[in-house]
Amino acid sequence: MRVYVPATFRTLSAACSAGEIGPAPLTVYAVTPALREWYAEGDDEELEYAAMAQAARASVGLLAADPGTARRRVVIAAEVSAVPPADGSVELGDARLELHVLIPWRSVASVHLDAPQATTVIGKAADLWDAAQDGDDDAIFALDSCEGEDLMWYATQEIPDLLAAEGPRGGQRT
Repeated sequence: MRVYVPATFRTLSAACSAGEIGPAPLTVYAVTPALREWYAEGDDEELEYAAMAQAARASVGLLAADPGTARRRVVIAAEVSAVPPADGSVELGDARLELHVLIPWRSVASVHLDAPQATTVIGKAADLWDAAQDGDDDAIFALDSCEGEDLMWYATQEIPDLLAAEGPRGGQRT
């Protein structure tokens, strides 16, 4: 099953160096029964995109918790053996899963991240993350604005060079 792991440049760098994504438990996003039921008309590609979009949104929350990292969403796509819950314990449309294992780097299929030009939009959303969680309309608008920024695709073999070029903080100036 393809899962989407929300991350930051800092956690991407740590995962690449360690050869695994962790520690467990990991919150990941995938095409769950709840997502499939919510998007009944969606094909597999649309469902995968919806799961990745939820992971990208969760990445903004990670950025809010780590103000020292670059304001760019990072989503790691990986293949794992996971079985999504089918017991109705999740909200309709929810793609979130909890994995209780580490994901080996060899299972990573690709990495998706914002272009450097997106840092203003993403940074504003990260700064307003807590207010958005509290229901503030302006903060929710800022968070929703992130969806207008496309994530770029990188093959796994490109990640070490990308990290080296961007530096330890993902290109963010100190």
